[in-house]
Amino acid sequence: MSDTRTITIGGTPTAVSGTVLKVGDKAPDFDAVSLDFKPVTMGDFEGKIVVFSSFLSVETGVCDTEIRHFNELAASLSKDVEIVNVSTDLPFSQKRWCGAAGIDQVTLISDHKSVSFGKNYGVLLDDRRMLARCVFVVDKEGVIRYIELVPELGTEPDYDALMDAVKALV
Repeated sequence: MSDTRTITIGGTPTAVSGTVLKVGDKAPDFDAVSLDFKPVTMGDFEGKIVVFSSFLSVETGVCDTEIRHFNELAASLSKDVEIVNVSTDLPFSQKRWCGAAGIDQVTLISDHKSVSFGKNYGVLLDDRRMLARCVFVVDKEGVIRYIELVPELGTEPDYDALMDAVKALV
């Protein structure tokens, strides 16, 4: 089902578009690229518990903090869990930022080419061609078990609720 929802950016309402997903839905496929411009799809994470975290840009303070926090959390998780951070930043920017920030426990992928993650997961900010801050937890069978669309883009997700959802699957 395609729908438009609203979040706020600094208190200003902003439309979020794409397919509205719910807990229990099969995680849709997408066409993104790695830091080395290699294709990345949902199939690359088959058999793993995956945390997808969409965000605006590595160049913003809240996103920087969020990815660093996920990097710390990932170090304590089972090897069956992969945290994947998705933005429309170019892979060059993501790779440079990861190197400078010492990010080595999570994966970053770019949705810049077709914004198919943004469209298929319902997190596309059409007016900016960027992604809203949202977290999805997908089980080993590819079923979505947790979703948090953060209502204010400048706010971090609820890490405790997210980790509870992950731990329930491990």
